[in-house]
Amino acid sequence: MTLAILGAGSWGTALSIVLAPRFDRVRLWVYERDLAARMQSSRANDIYLPGLKLPDSVEIETSLAPALEGAEIVLGVMPSRHARRVYSEAREHFHPSMTFVSATKGIEQGTLLRMSEVLRQVAAERFEARIAVLSGPTFALEVARGEPAALVIASGDLSVAERVQSAFSGPAFRLYTNPDPIGVELGAALKNVIAIGAGVCQGLGLGNNTLAALITRGLAEITRLAVAMGGQPKTLAGLAGLGDLVLTCSGELSRNRRVGIELAKGRPLAEIVGSMPMIAEGIETAAAAVALGSKFRVDLPIMQQMHAVLYAGKGPREALRDLLERSLKGE
Repeated sequence: MTLAILGAGSWGTALSIVLAPRFDRVRLWVYERDLAARMQSSRANDIYLPGLKLPDSVEIETSLAPALEGAEIVLGVMPSRHARRVYSEAREHFHPSMTFVSATKGIEQGTLLRMSEVLRQVAAERFEARIAVLSGPTFALEVARGEPAALVIASGDLSVAERVQSAFSGPAFRLYTNPDPIGVELGAALKNVIAIGAGVCQGLGLGNNTLAALITRGLAEITRLAVAMGGQPKTLAGLAGLGDLVLTCSGELSRNRRVGIELAKGRPLAEIVGSMPMIAEGIETAAAAVALGSKFRVDLPIMQQMHAVLYAGKGPREALRDLLERSLKGE
């Protein structure tokens, strides 16, 4: 069986490493040609996942046609801002027999579409694609090292989810099927906004009480919005909701948490972003989250305050104070 992975950031590279033993061929499409050349010669991704070797069976490609040729499963792991462009360029090489897996954690700006919806919309010009979404509490570095991880593979068609589950699962990489791609994708995207808030709390020197409160109330916000959009509450209580939220809010490897820490130190957002080789999806997702909250009439106080800090120049301490001084209400 052949797997095509579109995107060679930290997560795409990690997935190529962990999934290589499960497939006859793995082709990793790399956008940056200079990076691809170095990966071919050194067998390592020196920008996004340095220090870890790619298996010999992973083929590096810079063109979409050879990357997708003969692939039974296509795994999209590009940043959300590039998803529509990459899928549109790849569309002529798509085939109805392919199973598509979206592992990008974000929401498209403007359209407010989930990543699987973007893929479905692009592919629909040729055929109705079979799509599943992959998410869960995972840091790319730990997965690439072979440390045990549990994820969710979700699809409205259980047979699609089960096919990917069977193909991807291994001794240290366990997948659970889920029938709720809406809840899984929203949990994956929105937790990044809450994680920025968690970083702000740490950067302000606040302790575990504050973090626990932020995670719990953040989960309530994510769940309210997901349910309003058709997701299931129990999904957000699982790996793709609570699990991913706890990891991203508390883990040292979290990029979104790092953004919050630096914001609390007073660093300008542009400077923070410029110093990071990888995209912190929560920055753009904050704008989409606020727009979705308005569209579905869902109260999102934490996400609204993070949006104000990111885009309106509001101070982190002021945002925290405004959260705590909101009118009292029941849980």
